[in-house]
Amino acid sequence: MEEAYAAQFIPASKMRGGPVTGPDGARLSSLTASLVGRTVLQIIPRLDAGGAERTTIDIAAALAEAGARPLVATEGGRLISELQANGGVWAPFPAKTKNPLAMALNVYRLARLIREEKVDLVHARSRAPAWVALGAARLTGTPFVTTYHGSYAGQSVLKVLYNSVMARGDAVIANSQFTADRILRMHPFAADRIHVIHRGTDFRAFMPEQVDAERVARLRQSWGLAPDDRIVLLAARLTSWKGQRVLIEAAKLLMAQGLTDTKFVLAGDDQGRDSYVRDLRAQIAAAGLNDVVRLPGHCTDMPAAYLTSAVVTVPSTEPEAFGRAAVEAQAMGAPVVVSELGAVPETVLAPPHVDPQARTGWHVPPGDAKALADALAHALALGETARDSLARRARAHVQSHFSLDRMCGQTLAVYAATIEDRLGR
Repeated sequence: MEEAYAAQFIPASKMRGGPVTGPDGARLSSLTASLVGRTVLQIIPRLDAGGAERTTIDIAAALAEAGARPLVATEGGRLISELQANGGVWAPFPAKTKNPLAMALNVYRLARLIREEKVDLVHARSRAPAWVALGAARLTGTPFVTTYHGSYAGQSVLKVLYNSVMARGDAVIANSQFTADRILRMHPFAADRIHVIHRGTDFRAFMPEQVDAERVARLRQSWGLAPDDRIVLLAARLTSWKGQRVLIEAAKLLMAQGLTDTKFVLAGDDQGRDSYVRDLRAQIAAAGLNDVVRLPGHCTDMPAAYLTSAVVTVPSTEPEAFGRAAVEAQAMGAPVVVSELGAVPETVLAPPHVDPQARTGWHVPPGDAKALADALAHALALGETARDSLARRARAHVQSHFSLDRMCGQTLAVYAATIEDRLGR
């Protein structure tokens, strides 16, 4: 039942060259082997912090390991040294510009780079450089791949046209089924070129046995917790759509029902949203939860945070393009409660999509504090045996479907199939 549920979110790719199977499939292995000696160029504005930037480095490392030559055309950024340490090659390029004249000139500049470096495929990860890459790829006859990393805002005709470049690749990678559905809705012309490849997590950093008691104790002390306090954790930047208000209301309901020895930790950077933080503190005070709810700021040790949590929740009120926190928490064996919204539910198995015995967490309607409180109460009430069983299922589920190796293997297979298809035509 679990596999059937997961399958609906990881469909077979619709490449003209045939389906791309899982990361251990024979078809994928033969495809990625064909990348030896190839040069693949990724283009992104800058290599600073962010999911797209991190994935760029991960794919560069996978290409280098596969025997390909990974170029990254970007303006710069603090992750350049990490890119180079992982086998990537930095090609300095003004990819951040959104000036139309500069972008037009960049088309010819990138085309020259493609020819000089004998690039076999170009992969764009952001809209402005994607328009440049599309023009250069067409000038040089180079296969072109794009990745939709999130839900691009804007519904006007001009904005939809601007966003459409991310659906114009010979192959279009969506980082979730939610994202793929959005592409189909906004850009139906791309229907036969979409590949759902979930963002991958490096689970070496998220293994319970790798987190020692000292790390957990240090974190709990910094949060001002007593030794017997249980934690309900919401780890996200402090912004209204991440659901902090909903969790505070749920905490109020749970405390009124007699919940004790539990603290609610809203760990995240306020990123300068001082007025929102003031509103949260006012809501906490008005609910009489000053001793119950913590706002400790950004957390630098998320594995320890997940390990020490009784429950982790992602109560977003607007759709997210992926659910990294839910995946990482499950890898650490924490029960998770998430909003039935966006891509996050794709990462968490819950009834009615699976049998109760296959559950790895709970889905609740977004913005529903009572439903969130009820699910948290169920998770907090798990006995030791039930919790251990859920943790084992959760770890197996995310390691099987959302690993870094799987993401890299599927992406490289799309590269190879796209190159083969272009050569065949």
